[in-house]
Amino acid sequence: MKPSFAALSAAVVVTMVFLGLNNPERLRQTIDAAISTVDATSTPLLRRGVRVGADFHSPDLQSEPMPQLAQANVEPVDQSGGEIAARPVAIVADPTPPTKAPSEMTAETAAPALAQAAPPNQPAAAAAAQQPAVDESALRYFASRGDKARLEVEISRLRALYPKWTPPADPLAVPQNKDSKLEAMWQLYADGRYAELHRAITDRQSGEPGWQPPPDLLDRLDVAEARARLVNASDLKQYAKVVQTAAETPSLLTCSEVDVLWRVAEAFAHSDRIPRARDADLYILKNCDNPAERLATIQKAAALLPYATVQDLLSQERPLPDGTREFESIRDDLARRFVADANDDPKLAIASEYPSRLERLVEKQGLASDALLLGWYHMRRQEMADAEKWFRAARTKEDAASASQGLALTLIARKAPQEAEEVMYRWRDSSKDATATYLAATANLLALDPPPALQPDVLLRIATEVLARHDVTTAQEFGWYARQLNQPATAAQWFETALRWKPEDEPSAYGLAITRQLLNDKQGVAEVQRLWAGKSDRIALLGDARKTAADGRPPLPAPGNTGPQSLASQPPSIQGEPPVTPAPKQATAPRTVTAGAPSRLHAGREPRLNTAEGCATTVDPETLPPALAVTRGWCLMGLNRPAEAAAAFEVGLRASTQKAREDAAYGQSLAYLRLGLTSNAAVAATKAPLSQQRALELQTSILTNRASNAFDTKRYREAILYLEQLSQLQPERIDLMVLRGYAYLNLKRYSDAIRIFEAAAATGNHDAITGLANAREAQREPPR
Repeated sequence: MKPSFAALSAAVVVTMVFLGLNNPERLRQTIDAAISTVDATSTPLLRRGVRVGADFHSPDLQSEPMPQLAQANVEPVDQSGGEIAARPVAIVADPTPPTKAPSEMTAETAAPALAQAAPPNQPAAAAAAQQPAVDESALRYFASRGDKARLEVEISRLRALYPKWTPPADPLAVPQNKDSKLEAMWQLYADGRYAELHRAITDRQSGEPGWQPPPDLLDRLDVAEARARLVNASDLKQYAKVVQTAAETPSLLTCSEVDVLWRVAEAFAHSDRIPRARDADLYILKNCDNPAERLATIQKAAALLPYATVQDLLSQERPLPDGTREFESIRDDLARRFVADANDDPKLAIASEYPSRLERLVEKQGLASDALLLGWYHMRRQEMADAEKWFRAARTKEDAASASQGLALTLIARKAPQEAEEVMYRWRDSSKDATATYLAATANLLALDPPPALQPDVLLRIATEVLARHDVTTAQEFGWYARQLNQPATAAQWFETALRWKPEDEPSAYGLAITRQLLNDKQGVAEVQRLWAGKSDRIALLGDARKTAADGRPPLPAPGNTGPQSLASQPPSIQGEPPVTPAPKQATAPRTVTAGAPSRLHAGREPRLNTAEGCATTVDPETLPPALAVTRGWCLMGLNRPAEAAAAFEVGLRASTQKAREDAAYGQSLAYLRLGLTSNAAVAATKAPLSQQRALELQTSILTNRASNAFDTKRYREAILYLEQLSQLQPERIDLMVLRGYAYLNLKRYSDAIRIFEAAAATGNHDAITGLANAREAQREPPR
């Protein structure tokens, strides 16, 4: 009986140490749990402690509270149900100086709190006999300052350290410090002037060799400096250091230091240790009672942790006296966040209460953003009818790009592409996704069977966008659409255009072949069959036509090679073209213009780019005269074969005339630029004297490429340097202004970025407008 009684007594004492005497209900529950586990051979009821290192790996991760994140000297008590309610040694009061001086404390206001904290019904004589040697200097300091909040924290700390210690009934009766220098040190500590406090201690020890500062002051100073280091590491996103500092300072991991616990949870979350981040937040929700801090804990967790983990934390929600839930005030924002998470991850299954709550919010508040969230939520789950309903609601409230894009996608899904094209045309340039959605609508519109009767202005705006974007799919659909309207000549033009943008597009090649066959263009059919020999059976079976085209038409690029880009000031006409019956008249291809050819600078002297005798066969340029090699180089550039062109221009540099050498150097530089070899292009430009206009053009192209390459490789300062050099040669283009703005933004030079984006956004450039919004948001975001 005696051993059991002794063990039970020890358990009760230890429980009182950690739970405190001001929570009778928790104390009673803990004592009951302790009694239920005592047996005849038991030792004191202490939980088996686990020393946790800097990486905080614990063998019992799910049940360990935050105190075991640190290397505490006191083991927490195990309660029933696996919940750990014990706290480590309580942290001292917040070292940050109060923003407002505390109200003066009087004996009448402070004594009741201390009397309530003292153990009831304890004889004064017995208490005095059991009083340990306790450093009460901090207690006296806070009492003299009238700082009631810190006085109560200090009493709790001393009671946790010294269970037999009884706080004085009247703090004002405690003898005041007569040591003015020590009082000044406490004031430095209270003001957060830790470096000055260190110097004051050192100076006094030098002047008074036998003097030692109170241990309590040194302990508090260590903890305060550790907190400062942890906060600084957290602000700098040095998450490993945050975790290490927390492990080395267990007294920081308490409810009086919730900000530290939040920062530790954030460090774990950003270190891909989600279970440990959950433990930190769970400790707050299980042990801390401040309503605002509990609410903020859920908000911070929702921003960092996965949906399932946040649901686990929400299970710790406490009911309020009025019957509501304590987190009810943020439930709307949580619903928005969880639905947005489900939009990002279509496989994420969230509770139906969140979309339902968001639906009620739309009906009550009518926010377009809420309706938009619901639209994308149903879209991601292929619930197109519901998605269309909410996208329409969002667009009714606010006609924005995202709502229009979502609505267009649902319209395409239910085979209503004409309305989708109308919806998206206004927003086609707002983003790459918006452009892709618009072009998908146009392709589906032209592919309808039977073909819809479209107004000329609609066809013109679609064709203009297709030519500007080089969209192969819609160009091909234009060809089939023209065929259905019995306009084969126009159809042939569109198929040819699609093939010049994408030579390996077999459906466009087949469409061109059967359209040329319809036009009785046997030579044209033969050309397509020759290029696709062995690659398409259906093209080969069209007929036996083996003659090559020799009618002056630019040859089609072979599959796998990128041909010259077809640029036309006006798209091929469809509506308004008289129906064409099968006839020998051949389709006319759009005029071919090759970027980088001398025609840019010398009108009327453009060499033939695609002559049958020029570069149709493979020739070693070393066997050619320099002048002919230059001509072949331009021919190869027209076929987008810059590597061969560069070799031909190298031979051309040996020409005897200055003009031929200039053309060769200029052409070789352009060839290297097309290959992405900017440095080689710069060298080639120096191989022969160039006209001022050509030199300026090449220098501009080289600097532009270098700026783009530097930006793509995240060398933002170097990119800005090249852009500065470029701005001295010519007025800065809008796209390069946007590039400069993003370089400043990545360097966190927000003011410079905003200045550049504002100038570019004034022209209506959508990328600049987006960058301006991003820069302003980054500037407003408080540093962490």
